[in-house]
Amino acid sequence: MALAVSFEFFPPKSPEAETALRRTVGRLAPLRPRFVSVTYGAGGSTRERTQAAVVRIRRETPLAVAAHLTCVAASRADVDAVARQYWAAGIRHIVALRGDMPGGTREPYAPHPEGYAHAVDLIAGLKRVRNFEITAAAYPEVHPEAPDPGFDLDNLKRKIDAGATRAITQFFFEADTFLRFRDRARRAGIACEIVPGILPITSFPQVARFASLCGAAVPPWLGRLFEGLEGDPETRRMVAATVAAEQCRRLEAQGATGLHFYTLNRPELAQAVCHMLGIRPAAGP
Repeated sequence: MALAVSFEFFPPKSPEAETALRRTVGRLAPLRPRFVSVTYGAGGSTRERTQAAVVRIRRETPLAVAAHLTCVAASRADVDAVARQYWAAGIRHIVALRGDMPGGTREPYAPHPEGYAHAVDLIAGLKRVRNFEITAAAYPEVHPEAPDPGFDLDNLKRKIDAGATRAITQFFFEADTFLRFRDRARRAGIACEIVPGILPITSFPQVARFASLCGAAVPPWLGRLFEGLEGDPETRRMVAATVAAEQCRRLEAQGATGLHFYTLNRPELAQAVCHMLGIRPAAGP
């Protein structure tokens, strides 16, 4: 079975960012991804921009596109209305997440008094609105707010039982982290596809900051690889592409059927990794 890839984008905040997103989509579309997705900001802060980006990609490209949708800072009626708008625009796939508060991961989560409390509730609600294809989130190193790994796996199983068709993981940096998690999920009765989330490293300090916020471990060997490369972007990109490609090769060898790339709207590294994996544009005549 051919390895399927998908790409994640975030909605643009400015005309320059709009140009960057169009360039990113144009560069990665020839790789024929299974789908692309557009994120939703903390506290629903990018709702309109996310909707606009999703609908534009749907109208202007042949790509299957998924919209991120969260529970935070919105009533059930508001969320359901957004879902109906997506369906009317031809969007059939939603990445359903609890989401973060407006202050980000540092702000304690509090559900909207009239909203969906958690991702499992959102997934069940979306399936009542329309028969969406739904992707859920999984956490190989345990969600930062989960009391223990067993609770975290039980929560993932509830999301699948509520109607999610697959799970995409938070990023991680060692293949064994994912493989151990997948084995535990199977033993817990979670039989759906679990797709590894891959974050190629465009900036090591930035990625280390992301990791600290979401509980992802950064192994010491990874930091050492990027030492001294702050002023050498060309070498840094070569190292980053090699590290990510080796991670992906190991995952594929161990049975992964899909990979989801967090692109940060920078297509070069994801494209390079795909090239090394043999995922390339179709040859012309």
